[in-house]
Amino acid sequence: MKHKGKTNPPGRIKIMKAFSQLMAQKDFHSITTAEIAGNAEVTEGLIYKYFKDKKDLLYQVLNKHLIEFQTKIETRIAKEKTCIKKLEVIIFSSLESYADNRIFSKILLLEVRNSLDFFDSGAYEMIRKYSRTILEIIEKGITKEELKSDIDPFILRKVILGAIEHACLGEIIFGKKLDIGKVSTDIANIVFNGAKA
Repeated sequence: MKHKGKTNPPGRIKIMKAFSQLMAQKDFHSITTAEIAGNAEVTEGLIYKYFKDKKDLLYQVLNKHLIEFQTKIETRIAKEKTCIKKLEVIIFSSLESYADNRIFSKILLLEVRNSLDFFDSGAYEMIRKYSRTILEIIEKGITKEELKSDIDPFILRKVILGAIEHACLGEIIFGKKLDIGKVSTDIANIVFNGAKA
């Protein structure tokens, strides 16, 4: 559900900000719309003017975060000449985003994927865009002979995405420190240079 008009109304901004702050302190299911309205200093009815329900609010907050993340990735990869360098930037940037935005990471990795309606949301469309970006770089890498011609681009994308998520999951759940530089370098080294002695 999109808000009406071309501008982002102040009330909507306040609601999204208040909700994000509450998500940093509490579990999604324990947050009430009354709490969100109170923290945003708006009426509870205003929430339903801009959002279908609390879950729609969650998806729209997540969508905003993912749009910013995709913009950052596109800006960074535009500066790189080789496909492998572009993929290395995506690996680093993804780990960086997970580590710097742990609340959103927890929502993305643990919360929303259990809901079928998430897959109809704008947030999921942004995930698909991110995923397509990786696939297009891999396919270009094969065409340019930077990557082996017999590689299945879909499998390589799964390997990259799986490595990123598993590298972050424990750290995000248990609040451990993530050495982004080392982990991204190690993933890229294994993916692009192999593990065979």
